[in-house]
Parts: sequence; structure tokens; C-alpha cells
Amino acid sequence: MFWVYLALRILANPLSNVAQKRLTREQAHPLFVVGLTHLGLSLVCAPWLICNWPSVGWEFWINIAVSAVLALSANLLIVHALSRSDLSYLGPINAYKSVVSLLPGFLWLHEVPAKLQLAGIGLILAGSYLIVDRDPVAGQPVTRFRFWGDRAVHLRLGGLVLSAIEAVFLKRALALSDPVTTFAIWTCAGGCVFLGVVCVRGGKDVNRQWPIFVQHRQTLAGLVLTTGLMQLSTLVILSGLPVAPVLALFQTSNLLTVVLGRQVFGEPQFTRRMLGSAIMAAGAVFIILAD
Repeated sequence: MFWVYLALRILANPLSNVAQKRLTREQAHPLFVVGLTHLGLSLVCAPWLICNWPSVGWEFWINIAVSAVLALSANLLIVHALSRSDLSYLGPINAYKSVVSLLPGFLWLHEVPAKLQLAGIGLILAGSYLIVDRDPVAGQPVTRFRFWGDRAVHLRLGGLVLSAIEAVFLKRALALSDPVTTFAIWTCAGGCVFLGVVCVRGGKDVNRQWPIFVQHRQTLAGLVLTTGLMQLSTLVILSGLPVAPVLALFQTSNLLTVVLGRQVFGEPQFTRRMLGSAIMAAGAVFIILAD
């Protein structure tokens, strides 16, 4: 069953990003893209949760509440980034999650990365250079620092950091319950957070956003399905296997992201981005397996 869940995780993540980008291209607001995904999952999970109410302590509820807020925030930044730039440009940035994991130890514990980890960082930086758009005339980078100065990259990296922090709280919650129960409560908590945000905003933009999602309900349904499969498979895998090799295997989804960006949205620079994504994924594997 491990390979089934792994295949679901690798396939569902890029497909979820495709659906998110499609909706934002139809002028759907990122908040509603993320929030309605959680709300849709909540409608599916709530009946099961009511019939199988878990016996968990306050520590579980605190961890799941924090993870829900962080998940909504992280995905909001990611969808904002997707609305600004190419899927095949932003997808490979997920490899930087492994670099982010090294920063706390370096900054606060003064832990120097091992040689294999330094090599991994070097590969990720090299891959970043390759996925930067080239000038169609000169064949050179539009600007040397375009990657680090790109607002979409900033948003994607911000979402990545919040997602990495969320994973800590979600892992703590998972240790206190089973994957299915954790998933069900996580989805419902995210739906409640979204409704709370909408109420605080006074229902602003609801009348304008609702017709968009009604018109593109099939895309929204696909997003709910792929997001649910991605999150549930992730929880099942992490509940029974070491984190490091699993995270390394997850990096292969970045390659699929580049392919989907080309096939679905006709995004440019396919060969360069595929090569850059492969190099970045290899760098992430180096960092993770060196732990």
C-alpha cells in the first residue's frame, strides 16, 4: 500500500496546483480558492466525524488548530504566487523546503551542514538559475537577480516556510490520533477558519466570487478531490515511515509540475525548467538523506 499512497501524493500535488491556477485565471480570489477547498472537504468529512467522534485531549486540538491556520495561510500565499507566475517556474521551488529545514540548526544551534548537504544546496541554487526565464532574443537571463527579486518567488517561499512549520504541528497531532481522524478534523478546522475570515471581512467579495466557482464547479470539485487525496496520503505515509526518505521521494512531483505547466498552460522554457527542476530535486534528496 505504501507505493499506492506515494503515487497518489506525487500525482495529486501538481494536479491540485493546476486546478488552483485555472481558477485564479478566471479571476477567482486566492482566499476563496483555498477556503472553499477546505469547506468542500469539510462537507465530506463532517458526517463521518460526527459518527466517529474521537476521544482526544486538548494537546491534539491545539496542534490541529495551529496547523489549520498555518495551512490556510501557506496555501493562500502559494495560490497568490500561482496567479502571478508560471506553474513550471514556481513548482520546483518546493525543493527549497529541504534548505529551510537546515536554517534553524545553523542559526540557533550553530550546526554546520555536512558536505553532502552543502552539495545539495549548491545543486538547488544551480537549478534555480536554470529555471529563470531567458530573453527570447539574446538567450540570456532577463536580469541576474530576477529569481530572488520576483514577487511570485517571495510568495512561494513564504508559503513554503509556513507549510514547513505547519508540518511540525500536524505531525504532533498525528502522534496523538490516527491519520483518517487527523485528516477529517484538519479539513473541518480549515473550513471553520475560512468561514471566520469571511465573517470578519463582512462577506466582502462573496457575491462576486460565488458565480465564478459555480461556473467552474468541475474545476473546484477536482481541486477538492486532489487536495484531499494529497493530504490524506501524506498523513498515512508519515504515520508509518521515516520522514527523510519520504520527503526525498516527494520531490519527484516537481518534475510532473513542469510537464503539466507545459501541457496545460503552454508555459515556455520546458527543457531548461525540466533540467533545473531535476537538478533541484537531486539537491533536495542530497540534503534530506544526509540527515
